[in-house]
Amino acid sequence: MTVHSTLTDEVREFRAPQTMTPQELGDSLARLVWESFSDFMSREDVETPFDVDTLYDDDGTVLRTAEEALIFFMWAHTRGAQLAFLGRTPDERIREGLDALHTAVFEDMVSNGTPKSQLPLFEQRVSARYAEYHQAAAESDDKLGKAVARHLVADGKARDSTVEAIRERAVAVANPLKDFLEEVELVEG
Repeated sequence: MTVHSTLTDEVREFRAPQTMTPQELGDSLARLVWESFSDFMSREDVETPFDVDTLYDDDGTVLRTAEEALIFFMWAHTRGAQLAFLGRTPDERIREGLDALHTAVFEDMVSNGTPKSQLPLFEQRVSARYAEYHQAAAESDDKLGKAVARHLVADGKARDSTVEAIRERAVAVANPLKDFLEEVELVEG
């Protein structure tokens, strides 16, 4: 990729890092999770071809949808990292990077107003969703889309177009991330 600077005529080439520590991986993934989440919630996510307004109709459902969307994006980024590093990086080092991701997201939540006392309940929901999404993804992308949609949609009944959009979004997050991270060596911190 070539980047042209708008302030000068310099041409700089983007280079992916060759190595990352687990902490650097976690911090980078957390930033990507928040970018995906913000784009989704602000309706600027052009890769998700459905109207987020159809997912909820009151403030309570908006909060639930926001939490479920955050969990989904955390899972999708976790999945991309796992696919990239499994089999070529020690499991413990991968786990350290993913723990750093979750710690960063939870700290961001608290610094943005989530009461710290609510984190254990949210972490339990994250754990339950990850298990459900992992099982669904192991079966098929369609089952993953349906599983995520059940939690995102207020009444749990999603249209086929919503399921397809979620399936496409999971692939759009995990696959490019996996491809990018396959070029990176995860080194001790």
